[in-house]
Formats: sequence, structure tokens, C-alpha cells
Amino acid sequence: MATNWGSLLQDEQQLEELARQAVDRALAEGVLLRTSQEPTSSDVVSYAPFTLFPSLVPSALLEQAYAVQMDFNMLVDAVSQNAAFLEQTLASTIKRDDFTARLFDIHKQVLKEGIAQTVFLGLNRSDYMFQCSADGSPVLKQIEINTISASFGGLASRTPAVHRHVLSVLSKTKEAAKILSNNPSKGLALGIAKAWELYGSANALVLLIAQEKERDIFDQRAIENELLARNIHVIRRRFEAISEKGSLDQDRRLFVDGQEIAVVYFRDGYMPCQYSLQNWEARLLLERSCAVKCPDIATQLAGTKKVQQELSRAGMLEMLLPGQPEAVARLRATFAGLYSLNMGEEGDQAIAEALAAPSRFVLKPQREGGGNNLYGEEMVQALKQLKDSEERASYILMEKIEPEPFENCLLRPGSPVQVVQCISELGIFGVYVRQGKTLVMNKHVGHLLRTKAIEHADGGVAAGVAVLDNPYPV
Repeated sequence: MATNWGSLLQDEQQLEELARQAVDRALAEGVLLRTSQEPTSSDVVSYAPFTLFPSLVPSALLEQAYAVQMDFNMLVDAVSQNAAFLEQTLASTIKRDDFTARLFDIHKQVLKEGIAQTVFLGLNRSDYMFQCSADGSPVLKQIEINTISASFGGLASRTPAVHRHVLSVLSKTKEAAKILSNNPSKGLALGIAKAWELYGSANALVLLIAQEKERDIFDQRAIENELLARNIHVIRRRFEAISEKGSLDQDRRLFVDGQEIAVVYFRDGYMPCQYSLQNWEARLLLERSCAVKCPDIATQLAGTKKVQQELSRAGMLEMLLPGQPEAVARLRATFAGLYSLNMGEEGDQAIAEALAAPSRFVLKPQREGGGNNLYGEEMVQALKQLKDSEERASYILMEKIEPEPFENCLLRPGSPVQVVQCISELGIFGVYVRQGKTLVMNKHVGHLLRTKAIEHADGGVAAGVAVLDNPYPV
């Protein structure tokens, strides 16, 4: 997949001029982040890092990723409703992973009391890389699915205009027209709006659970603004405010500052460091309520790496999606090799294989947010330490995806313009809404392409490694 922009990447002066134009256009379009120095204030902002050129993506793989998204929506929803599968799958993990165990405790408490919510909302993003196969052709392989706080739907809707601008400046109008329009934030808002409507209380609000230091505020505002255009009001609160000002009435309706909440949208609560004792209590209160949680606790658990690994076992998809062989085939085609590290012969064998050929594997803990995976020598050291400990069950092993690198410029505030070897990760946003047992909405709503220099093994835009990009279909 050679680059289309080869000759353009040779001319340093032209690149610097193009970069200036691109940055100004990004700022004008609202491709913004708060600064790391002032993460709680919008007084000073900067552009979110992005690529100077759109990166080439095979049309067939883009179409395949879109085509399988509704299947992934159904699968996540099916897993979240299957308490026995979740319990069995996570049994060994929760013995050794405190964070997953605490989420699971809340899940069990809610099941015991009886689930109050009747409307369920999933906003997820399934992430892929293009594995370079033996014959050199790229193959779509899933990295993970994010079922909580799937971000950059707002900023991804602002970047196509920037890349069209860059190509137009170069008089490449035909190429500029090939950059796909993309508006995930609109689709994500549509899902929240549907859930709000089905909740059935005209004065109820959407509660966005926000972090104290939120650099990615403009990404979230894009969704808030779409909701406001539909006359649905959003309030932003931190977990701490919920434990102080949140309450349930006798019907388990949720009130915050005296206002009824229809939908709780989490943009926090996916990493252990985001929970104090008070925050865990707030999470339990929210889960016990009849408000629509996005995600509810079972759906957050459905997004764990351990569940991803178990889903790749023979027969699992058929059990969860009975009578849907086409969906099962589409899903399975995207699975990379995934291996359990539970105690026993299977886990022993996986560890032996990874130690024998470390470059072929990645070690993944049950964590979101980027920057957690272990590769190469670090992975080898970790596996040697974990080998005889039950703690190994809190990790999974995954086949390492090896995409073909290409050249692009990554534009970052304060960094020089330089051409680097890159790889990309494609995310597809999915939305589904279920009322009782009936799926009332199931759709894909847009994409996110993130690109990083090849020396960075792990981490996304928020983790400061990858930058925003657009697919240029070829």
C-alpha cells in the first residue's frame, strides 16, 4: 500500500508551509484540545495532533469494518444479558484483578436487587489494524472493542475539512473529494436521544459523568451540542457530586440536584485510578437506578479483554448469537489469535509459545485508556514473573498485528514537521438501543482513523501517542 503523497513528502519547505495552513484550518474547524498545563480551563487551547495528509486505507477493508459493526453491537448486547457467561468467563480474572472484581460486585448486587432500567444504550467503538498477510495483502483484524467512553467521535467529524483543505491547497481537488464525510457525534447523539425519548419523561436530563481534568472537552461538547439542538439538556457532573447530590426515589428514579435523570453517559470510570471509595458508591447508586446507563455495568464488563479472548473460542459466538451464521462468520473473520492465561495446560502452552517467539505476541491486562499493554522484552520479563502465579489469569495474550508501515507527517504543538514511518488503527462507532428484549436501534455511525509512529507500540490520542487522521480510500 504505497503512499500517494510520496513526492510531496520530499519537499521540506513545502511541508512546513502546508503544515502552517493545516494547523490554522484545524483551529478554525474546532479540532481542539485543552492544554496539558491547563486541563480544567478552556482559556488556552491548542489543536489536537493530526496527520498532515490522509492515510491510505483499502476501501474493501473499510467496507468490511462497517459491515460487521452491527454484528458487534448485537454481540456486545447479547454478552451483557448473559449473566452466566460473564460469571464463568471472568471467574479467574476477578480473583486477581481488583478493578474487574469491583465492577463485577456491582453487577451482582444489581442482579440480586433486580435491574431497574428497561432501556439499554450502547455507544461503542470497534478498533482494527490491517494485518499484512503472507501474500502481502492487508487483512482486517480487531484490536479491541471499547464499550465505555469511546472517544473522538466529535473531533473525527471536524478533521475531513482539514485534509480536504490541504489537498485543495495542492490543487488536488479530485483527491480532496475522495475524503469521506464523517459525523460520529451526530450518530452517538441520536442513540442518546432515542434512549432519552424511550425513558419517557420530557423534563428529565442527560447526565454526563465527567473527569475533573478533561482535555478532550470539545469532543464531548460536540455530542452535547447535538443533543441541545434536539432540546435535550445535558448536565456535567463528577462522581463526587453524585455521591453528595444524587438520590433515588421509591421507584428508583435518579435525581441529581433535584432534577430527574433519564440517561447517564460515562466519560469517566474506565480506569482504577478514577475511583475512590466515594466514587464506587456513586457508581453503585447510578447502576441501581432506572436511568439508562451508557454503558450499564454488564456492558462495561462485556468490553473486557478476557471476554474478547473467550469470544474467540470455538462455539462461543454460535451460543451467543444462535441462528445467525452469517453474522458469526463476519465477526470471526476479524478475530486475531487470542489466548487464555488461566492456570492449567492451555495457559502454560500459551506462555511457552510467547516466550519462544515474543515478537509475535502482546500481553494485555484488563485495562482501558491506552499505554497498558506489554511487548517484546517487557512482556518476556512479565511472563517470567507471572508464569507460576494465579495473577496471570488477569491478563490475556494476543497475536501481534503487523501492519505495513507508510510515511506521513504527524503534526503536534511544539514539534518540528518531519516525515516518519507510521501505522494506523481504524475505529468504527456503533450505536444500539434496546427496550426490554427488543432492539429498537442498531447502526454504525462513523469512523475514526488514528495514526502513530511505528516506534510507539501502544496508546491512543488521549494517551498522547496517536494522532487524528482520515482514511483515503484506495
